[in-house]
Amino acid sequence: MERSTRREQFLVADEVIEGSRAHPLGQGRMGLEPSTGLLGEEVEGLVGAHGPMLAKSGSRLSPFVRSGIMGACPGSGVAWGASMIEMLRIENLALVESVELEFGPGLNVLTGETGTGKSIILAALALLTGGRATAETLRSGAEEGAVEALFRMDGHQDVARALASRGLAAETEGDPEGLAPELIVRRSLHASGRSRARVGGQLVPVSTLQEIFGGQLEISSQHGSQALRSPEVHMAALDAFADKTGLREIVAREVARVGQLDRTIAESRAAEEARARRLDFLEYQRRELEAEELDAEGIAALEADHRRLTHAERLAQEMASVVGALGGTEATDASGSAEAALAVARRGLARAAGLDPSLEGLALRLEALEEELRDVSASLADYLSGLDMDPGRLEEVEEKIARLERLRRKYGQSVEDMLAHRDEVARELETLAGADERIRELEDERVAALAAANEASSRLSKARARAARKLAKAVQAELAGLAMEGARFVVDLEPVPREGLPEGLETGPSGRERPRFHFSANQGEAPRPIQKVASGGELSRLFLAIKNALRRADRNMVIVFDEVDAGIGGAVAERVGRVLAELAREHQVLCITHLPQIAAFADRHFVVRKEARGGRTRTRVERVEGDLRVEELARMAGGENVTEVTREHARSLLHS
Repeated sequence: MERSTRREQFLVADEVIEGSRAHPLGQGRMGLEPSTGLLGEEVEGLVGAHGPMLAKSGSRLSPFVRSGIMGACPGSGVAWGASMIEMLRIENLALVESVELEFGPGLNVLTGETGTGKSIILAALALLTGGRATAETLRSGAEEGAVEALFRMDGHQDVARALASRGLAAETEGDPEGLAPELIVRRSLHASGRSRARVGGQLVPVSTLQEIFGGQLEISSQHGSQALRSPEVHMAALDAFADKTGLREIVAREVARVGQLDRTIAESRAAEEARARRLDFLEYQRRELEAEELDAEGIAALEADHRRLTHAERLAQEMASVVGALGGTEATDASGSAEAALAVARRGLARAAGLDPSLEGLALRLEALEEELRDVSASLADYLSGLDMDPGRLEEVEEKIARLERLRRKYGQSVEDMLAHRDEVARELETLAGADERIRELEDERVAALAAANEASSRLSKARARAARKLAKAVQAELAGLAMEGARFVVDLEPVPREGLPEGLETGPSGRERPRFHFSANQGEAPRPIQKVASGGELSRLFLAIKNALRRADRNMVIVFDEVDAGIGGAVAERVGRVLAELAREHQVLCITHLPQIAAFADRHFVVRKEARGGRTRTRVERVEGDLRVEELARMAGGENVTEVTREHARSLLHS
């Protein structure tokens, strides 16, 4: 079967070009022809603890790279399990010139003599999970290098969601044929030291690789599994085994909610004193504004009263003079007044009208004028007699005007300004008065969050206690089958100290205890924390035992083992191979081994060989099947002198 040739976008040295390529699919056990590539000499210590790794690609990098998620091509009918690395390409890594490997689901094994370059694969994979890279790891003379992988994403919706949440790739339905999507992940380095990462063709921070793929690709090297040494991994493993990861997330959410509510309540209470001062100030302003009649007509009348009272004495003098001039008073002589003169004139005009009727109209008008004058004179006399000369009244009016003037200076010159401020004060008073109720509501919310956190953590603790015993028993059984009968494995639940927890809270964000894996490799020794006691080989087998016990709960895409066969052989090696094969039913497993008993269980078998070419030592990586695989297993079993006996032994391993 062959993959159909399709038009593709190739990513070459950070540039996109157009091209096409046919990917041959063979008729072998997993449906692919042997994959070959050229490597430089192996650099010792390249992989240890995710040590110095990779660099940036040369101009010929990756004919399988396409800028984004691709539809998968049909395979050979093999059922794909968990998501996996379908293809890995490395260029200019240390002394590596170029290598491309096509992995498959299940167990992928790499074999070859020591020093041929097998562990470079681990360096490349570690780089894809965000491991450190420096310019010194570039191949001599290269300006750039890279490693990139083609991941199948079917079966891992959590990864798809993590990608989508970062805008890297949409969750798709696949191509028209209903085939699962694939994703290209690439890490590159330039000689200048600049490092780049791409996911689905998009540039991302290198830290994004760790965030998305760090927990999906787990490496157990000959220098020890870093993941297995992490307490966070212990917790995640136990909770996954107990199927309580979701419950732990509830605990974390509710604990965070309690903390946030505590901060909000504390801030509200800290503001209480300032709020009280503000309330007092606003109440004073409200009383001050409401104590005065704030209407334009009233203020105008008050100001008129003030002017009249201020000039009362002068008004009295003027009015007395006017009244005297018009008609006089009891205290003055009225003979010379206007009224007296007008009366004399009226009487004379009346006598004249008796002699000449034409004057009657004027006589009547003069009579009316006399009447009006008497009325005006009387009104002025009343005004004069009623004129307020009380100094106390003047003082009262002046005080009221002074209060209004102060209000104008504080709240605005116009009545409208003062009224607007009064309304604003009323609204703020209403808001501040509701602050007490808000604090009570926050306290009620805290009670609910506290109860939810404590209840969920109690259930989580019980589940962990049960799961800890079961997981320890399961791992112990796995260890016994891996030539570690005297080893002991314990899951210790270390209580979280209550000191420093918020009041009433009985749990930390990850629960009431911290799960810790303890281990002793030798009979009679008390189990101690893994990072303090396990050697590289022991840790690899312990990692394998734990992984196999967790194989149905674990969600890793890929698990990688290097030197898991250290210090074993014979029947134990066969058992290790069987355990790896069991684990590979749930995960893609990559394994570097020197033992034919383990290699015989591989679904795909790659051989790494050195060759001298062009004045430089290079390494060829070849997938072996059929007779070639028998020859490799025979070499592993009997050395370079392969005989029919070793070949027959190899065949028996393949058919066992």
